[in-house]
Order: sequence, then C-alpha cells, then structure tokens
Amino acid sequence: LRPPEALFGVPPYGGSLQQNLYYADSDLCDPAVDTRKGYPIRSKDNDGNMLPWPSPYILMVDRGGCTFVQKVRNAQRSGAAGVIIADNTCLCSAGDSCHSDPGTDCETREPIMADDGSGADISIPSFLMFKQDADPIKAEVMANHPVRIEMAWSLPSPDDRVEYDFWSTPTDLVSKDFQKEFKDAAQALGDRAYFTPHMYIYDGIKSGCQGPDGENQCYNLCTNNGRYCATDPDNDLDKGISGADVVTESLRRTCIWNEYGKENGVGSEWWDYVNEFMFRCDNEDYFASKECVNDCLAHAKIDKAVVKKCMQDSGGTTDDNPNEILENELAAKDSAGVVILPATFVNGAAIRGALEFAVIFKAICSGYVAGSEPDICTKCANCPNEHSCVMNGYCHGAAQGSVSNSVFLSSLVGLSLFFSCIGFIQWRRSQNQVREQVKGILAEYMPIDKQNQNDDLALTEEDAEFS
Repeated sequence: LRPPEALFGVPPYGGSLQQNLYYADSDLCDPAVDTRKGYPIRSKDNDGNMLPWPSPYILMVDRGGCTFVQKVRNAQRSGAAGVIIADNTCLCSAGDSCHSDPGTDCETREPIMADDGSGADISIPSFLMFKQDADPIKAEVMANHPVRIEMAWSLPSPDDRVEYDFWSTPTDLVSKDFQKEFKDAAQALGDRAYFTPHMYIYDGIKSGCQGPDGENQCYNLCTNNGRYCATDPDNDLDKGISGADVVTESLRRTCIWNEYGKENGVGSEWWDYVNEFMFRCDNEDYFASKECVNDCLAHAKIDKAVVKKCMQDSGGTTDDNPNEILENELAAKDSAGVVILPATFVNGAAIRGALEFAVIFKAICSGYVAGSEPDICTKCANCPNEHSCVMNGYCHGAAQGSVSNSVFLSSLVGLSLFFSCIGFIQWRRSQNQVREQVKGILAEYMPIDKQNQNDDLALTEEDAEFS
C-alpha cells in the first residue's frame, strides 16, 4: 500500500518502523487518551482494568472530529511510535471495493494530511489509510487477532535520476542556510539529479483582492491589479518591503531559473544570484532597488536583459493581465498541496523534518534505484558531516582517501624506530651527564686529600728534629 503521508512529523527516510497495531476505537480528539481501551483485548491488572497498550506500538485511530495534527499529537503523548488514520469515507475511484456508510457521499480527491500550522512539535510519522484498506485491518484487530504493521519510507525510485523541488519565498528566513549551502550538493550530483525551485505566492482573485471592476483591493500586497499576492514581510503597509515587491522578486527568480537552470537541472547561476541577493539586497532599503538587483545579476554572471525580457514576455507585473509564469506557480502549488513553507519534495514525496543540508541530501540519495546511486551519495550520505564530505569529495575518517594497511604498518614501524633512537640518545646523554657530575665531585675532593698528605709529611719532619 502507498497511503498518503502526513505533511508533518519526521519520518526516517530510507528506513522503516515495524510494531504491533492497536485500534484506539476512538477519533483521539480528546487529549486525555485512555490507553486501556481499544483492541485487541489485553489482560487485566489486579484492579480488573485492561492493561494499557504496550509501548512501542502503532496506533490506528478514526478520521474526523478534529485535525490530523491534533490526533497524532495526542497519540504521540500516549506513547505511540506511529499513527494510522483510518479513513471513514470512500474514494469515488475505489468503486465497488469500498462501501460507504449510508448517506455518505464518496470523495472525488484523495485527502491531504496537511499541517494545521501547529505540527512542529510532532516527531512521529503518520499515514492516512483509505477506507477499503483500513476496514479489513480494523476488523481483524477488533476480532482480537494480533496485527503487525510495517511503515516504510522508501522514496519513489523511478529511475537513476532523482527530481527534487524546493518551495520558498524571497523573504523566507528558515531556508537561508539551506540556500547558502546546497549549491555544492547540486553541482556534485550533476545530471544525476534535477532541481526545480518554486516561489510561493497567493491567488489574489480567489482571495478577493481583485474587485468586480478589476481594481486591486489589497493595496500594495499584489501585482497585476490584485491577481498575484504575497504577505507583507514586515507587516507595515506604509513602508518597507511590500507584498508586491515579493511577487516581483519571485517572478525574477523563476525567470532566472527558466533561463539558466531549467535545461541542466543544476542552475549554478540561480544559486549564485540568490546568495548575492541575500548578501546585498535582503533588507528594506535595497530589496526593491533596481541598482542592487542589477549588481547581484552582474556578480552572478546573469544577463539582466534576458531576465527582464522573460518577466515582460510572461505578462509583467503592472497591468491587469495574467502572467503565465505566476499562473504556473499557482497551479503547481495546488497540485503539490503546499501549505507550510519552506517545503521540499523528492520524486514527488514531501520531505519532513528540518530544512537542513544533511536531511535533504540523504533524502535525495534514498531516491535512487538500488545500485544506481552516484558516487557522491556512496561517499557522503552516511558521513558524520555530509556538507564537508560533498565539498572535499571524501568523508573524513572513512576508507576513501585514507592510507593502506601496509603503508600504515610501515609508518608505525618507522615511528617506533624513530622514537627508540630518540630514547637511546637521551639515555646516553643522561649517562654522560652523570659521569660529568661524578668527575666534578671527585675533582672537588682531590685537592683536600693532597693537602692532608702534605700536612702529614710536615709533622713527620718536625717530630724527627725533636727526637
């Protein structure tokens, strides 16, 4: 089965989780989770109460009543290692394989386990299981039969090239470090991976920013008479960076990618421009400055005339005209189900967890068909410092780039001989010092002995005269 994965929590990409399944027989909307309920039936304690679910376990809960995030959070607090949400509505595409409850219409689209904005504290993985799949499993568990579930996160691996997408905005703070660092990985992966950056904007028409007469009703948050909008990053409509400025910069970056990165999927110039912009123009004084933007383009070796033509030919940002590029971004956003920013996808699968170099690099390397991973993944995916490994081409402390056993042993013997010689020299030196000290002591006492001998001879002569 490939059920929809939650857009929150931190799944172990490339790994799996196998545990016994327990059905809570509840929607788990109440934070006070009763772990002594549910199925299969367990033994009872001395007080006659059923024993709680033995940790670790995977918990199945019913859909409905509250958000997905609330259910999974309550399950996490109760000790669950993973959560399966049992759908209560059939998909229309399921046909006769699924039977809905009386009076319940089927769903035309697969539901998305979206983050409600509060899911940052959730660390366990979760899936939504379709009704036609969940009902038989639920029946087995309620019949008191043990069921063991495996939750696996082997990313889709269609071929020997991985495609990864990145969603952000020009004012996003969380993704800055990632954008500064990941160019090294994009270049190292080369044609074995295809990168696509996306800019997140709002549909102004659906949001009510374009009035019946075609006028922009959202002040400076939108371009094209209210068609394409972005939030005001500094929450001040009278000064600073406006939403329209963000939309314009989003269009510019998409054009840079289309002209300089779309063909090879690496886009070194795009990464260079983004980094130059963050360094030079990422403040309210220069964000919308043409001079600053042109300076960034020049440093990134991008032809400003090519970018300007792309922005104008796609529909521009001033008149009440649709912009082809921005329309494509709106459609891609809806298709991917992007809600929380920043967001990344590998082979179409959403990547959960912190937007860090190591997380995304490992996810990309997990997306290749087994045995087709590029050398950079083999060298660096399991390295303690993935970024350093990618930059240097080897993992510090790994076999790659290290000396052979024979060289190591020879070096060890050589060092032993060297230190033995040093020790022998020090010993000889200390022996010489001791001899010199002894000679010095003897030299001090020799004059005294001679003096005593002379005194004895003198007394003998005097005694002879008196005798």
